[in-house]
Amino acid sequence: MLLEALGFAFLAAVNPSALLIGAAYLGSANPRKTAVFYLAGAIIMTAALGVLFLVAIRAGGLSQVGNRTPRYGLRLGLGVAALVGGVVVARRKPEAAPGPADDAGAKKQGRMARLISRPSPVTAVLVGILLFYPSAGLIAAVQAIGTSHDSLGLEALGVALVVLVDVLVIWVPLLAYLIAPDATTRALRAFDDWLRAHKRTITIVGLAAVGVILIVNGSLGLAG
Repeated sequence: MLLEALGFAFLAAVNPSALLIGAAYLGSANPRKTAVFYLAGAIIMTAALGVLFLVAIRAGGLSQVGNRTPRYGLRLGLGVAALVGGVVVARRKPEAAPGPADDAGAKKQGRMARLISRPSPVTAVLVGILLFYPSAGLIAAVQAIGTSHDSLGLEALGVALVVLVDVLVIWVPLLAYLIAPDATTRALRAFDDWLRAHKRTITIVGLAAVGVILIVNGSLGLAG
């Protein structure tokens, strides 16, 4: 179950926006401190969601052996939701300069842009918290742990590992920067343009992959 949970967490970690923001922070005036606080915000949010989902799974009885149907039904539903999300992103027009009808979206993007453009420990933590919202992959990962019938200690360890995998797009570049700052900075700058150009495609493919895997997993579980 742990490997299954980590697999779902890895799918949830496909987050181009988080990587781009992390790269921007590593290029700021105080890269180490800002990136560490950004990571802290992401961990706080992901850990809180993990505990919340685990409590909800237990409270809803999904961890019980006899509740196989609702357990896999939830995964099937999460898969459908992820696929729908991928279709919505695919059908959405590429981002352009916002017009009068886009005021709400422009304000939301403007608030995030202001937080990112003024890097400080407080704003970095806020960005980490705001960026790591619930995802189908994270919920499925926690569900796999919550229904494994392991001890509380092993479940806590499993959630901690899921959180670590979910935020790997932040701590992996940060670790690389701490080891080799100049080489990491050059690599991130070279990768930045490509990632920006393909961000939408990566998001669509990631959502589609999560959706298909969860739908297959849920369907096989319901049929078994």
